[in-house]
Amino acid sequence: ALILGCAVWPEGPSPTLRRRTLHAAGLWHGSEVQALIPCGGLGRHPPAEAEAMRALLLAAGVPDEAIHPEPASRSTWENIRLARPILDRIGATGVVIVTDLTHAPRARLIARGLGLRARTSSPPLRGARAGATLRQALREVPATGVALWRIARGEGRADWRS
Repeated sequence: ALILGCAVWPEGPSPTLRRRTLHAAGLWHGSEVQALIPCGGLGRHPPAEAEAMRALLLAAGVPDEAIHPEPASRSTWENIRLARPILDRIGATGVVIVTDLTHAPRARLIARGLGLRARTSSPPLRGARAGATLRQALREVPATGVALWRIARGEGRADWRS
């Protein structure tokens, strides 16, 4: 599973980051995935999103050997593109992308546009603030347009050709 990054706040992982990460831990504990790739670089507040997620996964009982952080990405596009070498290294043939329901269609579109066999899994929105969820959903409209444009241009595909 690729766990897409989200903000780390001064006091620690944001509620969204925590929801995504714990959902992915549940997928691992339920044997739905064999490896977890938390994605995300350093934002405004340390640590890097991937490292914050790693700590949450360890606290949730996921063994360290099942966790393969991608700590450099700064966007959804980079989350997925920079996770590809990790997926190749661990021999993954498909991927479950863990992200919010509002973000899942664009994440799946990007993954498929970059050549991955992908599906999504989203945590319930329980506990999510309605205003934040609405902003996320509205943001997806222009962001999906940009993703379609990048896919049409073939961005990122050359990185993965054998």
